[in-house]
Amino acid sequence: MPAAIDAAWDPFSHSTNTVVLADLSHWSPSHSAALYRIDGWGAPYFSVNSSGNVTVRPHGSGTMDHQEIDLLKVVKKASDPKSSGGLELPLPLIIRFPDVLKNRLESIQSAFNCAVESQGYGSHYQGVYPVKCNQDRFVVEDIVKFGSSFRFGLEAGSKPELLLAMSCLCKGSSESLLICNGFKDAEYISLALIARKLSLNSVIVLEQEEELDSVIDMSRKLGVLPVVGVRAKLRTKHSGHFGSTSGEKGKFGLTTTQIVRVVKKLEKYGMLDCLQLLHFHIGSQIPSTALLADGVVEAAQIYCELVRLGASMKVMDIGGGLGIDYDGSKSTDSDVSVGYTLEEYAAAVVQAVKFVCDRKSVRHPVICSESGRAIVSHHSILIFEAVSRSKYRVPTLSSFDVHQFGEQLPEEAHSDYHNLSQSAIRGDYESCLAYADQLKQRCVEKFKDGCLDIEQLAGVDGLCDLVGKAIGASDPVSTYHINLSVFTSIPDFWGIGQLFPILPIHRLEEYPSNKGVLSDLTCDSDGKIDRFIGGESSLPLHELEGENGMKYYLGMFLGGAYEEALGGVHNLFGGPSLIRVSQSDGPHGFAVTRAVAGPSCSDVLRVMQHEPEVMFETLKHRIEEYVDDEGGMAGGIAESFHNMPYLTVGSSCCLTAANGMMKNEYDYYSEEGFSAGVDVVTADDEQWSFVCA
Repeated sequence: MPAAIDAAWDPFSHSTNTVVLADLSHWSPSHSAALYRIDGWGAPYFSVNSSGNVTVRPHGSGTMDHQEIDLLKVVKKASDPKSSGGLELPLPLIIRFPDVLKNRLESIQSAFNCAVESQGYGSHYQGVYPVKCNQDRFVVEDIVKFGSSFRFGLEAGSKPELLLAMSCLCKGSSESLLICNGFKDAEYISLALIARKLSLNSVIVLEQEEELDSVIDMSRKLGVLPVVGVRAKLRTKHSGHFGSTSGEKGKFGLTTTQIVRVVKKLEKYGMLDCLQLLHFHIGSQIPSTALLADGVVEAAQIYCELVRLGASMKVMDIGGGLGIDYDGSKSTDSDVSVGYTLEEYAAAVVQAVKFVCDRKSVRHPVICSESGRAIVSHHSILIFEAVSRSKYRVPTLSSFDVHQFGEQLPEEAHSDYHNLSQSAIRGDYESCLAYADQLKQRCVEKFKDGCLDIEQLAGVDGLCDLVGKAIGASDPVSTYHINLSVFTSIPDFWGIGQLFPILPIHRLEEYPSNKGVLSDLTCDSDGKIDRFIGGESSLPLHELEGENGMKYYLGMFLGGAYEEALGGVHNLFGGPSLIRVSQSDGPHGFAVTRAVAGPSCSDVLRVMQHEPEVMFETLKHRIEEYVDDEGGMAGGIAESFHNMPYLTVGSSCCLTAANGMMKNEYDYYSEEGFSAGVDVVTADDEQWSFVCA
């Protein structure tokens, strides 16, 4: 019987994929580009070069071949030791490309300009960037600078966002809109009114009817005539996660009844001419232009009614919703894709507004949008390392092993073993799996009762795994352990199941022979990525052992919106290091214009109200009390405080490296300061201000 089992399973030890593998010998970067759908979600900003590395096309479709930036070279420049010409920044790493950001702004503006011109629209498009998408100082300043020539403005949803928007727009166009959204108190409204005193084009958008009383009161106290907008709750909404913010039950906005009351109150106070803007939001990631046009038509009708009621309407703010095709499918029924181009989106908006206004003989309004996701998603790439791979290896069992195994089984399990054997001989693989599972469950119960030892249970597990492998039912997916916190760097995946394109940024000339899921550093079972674009539950990946021991780098793309602002410090993992890279005429085609190391252990401890200096002193005194510290243990601990929380792959531990060094070789914390004796890159380090590659 054991021999029969062995013989029955033997045919499955032969590979059935020889033809496929022969074809894979001709694997090329173009095959990888298709496998990871790069041409779908990445165009026109990302591609794969002949070396098998992901490249960035900083000027979109206008990028010339010599202007493409090899992403691996950027990562090497950032992470290599200073002795090798690198910046020695620890990973994970966010790479920003301001040139991509500029191109996104120009592309959106161009799409609307073309729609306005081709349709004979009587006004213009003037967008704003909602700073909540990414409040990074340099991102916001870049947007103001790049968009100044076409009056691009900002949108704020809180007091700190309003303060940064006011400050940044002092360097922008005087015509740029400053849209003031969100819930407001007297201080928020006062800031918005002060902005008008500073010749900033601020518009207070009423999210709640009660806010109008504060606007009227504060405007009188400050002697400032406000410009007011109303946010309308439309009936139009789309299904899916992102549509939940719209419709009559949406969190923000006024009903038609409330809008009419606002008009009457403004008229009562002689301020109806202050009402100049209508705002609405169908929802993020609007999937189709049909739904978009339906919502815009409804809003345009409200706009025309406000004109009829005597308001001095000038601007229609269509809100956000311009979507990103995260999976390259061009689908209209998915939260991670959209079925239109920038040009089709703009044309649908302009056409809908023009149609309604022409029908009502109303002057065409300025069209404003708050397309934050579409502006900043592409310009930022998260780079991280896969540091190890784990995969359960099915044990091999000879005929003798199987025979011995059968003899050692408890009496009650013999029938299951017999049935399993007979099914294998008949080639009834479905029954094989059923009897193998039954055998395993029976033996687990015997183990719990103390009737089976751990070696016997391990034998049962091994046999059942062998059965699964033999008939092709075993799980071939490996777990790749990544030097990253999902909660810190990709919180939307954990929180709402948002999918992002993830792929190796190099070795794409090689066939990725493994299937893997990604497991992060946190001590949390949710800290994993096991769903990928295209509906896949695993990601094609390579063996970790590359040429010359090169590390294995993965990139998450299209994550420039929301992820940094939403990320927390779960397990006290802080944010990644960061560099800004611009296209240049240097030998590698790029220049690093800013480089900042990620938060240290001390930094994240302070976030949770700890005092690293005091903690170090406590540990230092403990070392002095218990340890003969000739090896410099205190210095090693000091260095740990100032290192990033992530794994330092391929280098020695600062604590063991300190062994044999004297105490005076380290800078300890003192009343004058706390130093770790390492070169920590900060925003103020002059040496990082500009580095050509």
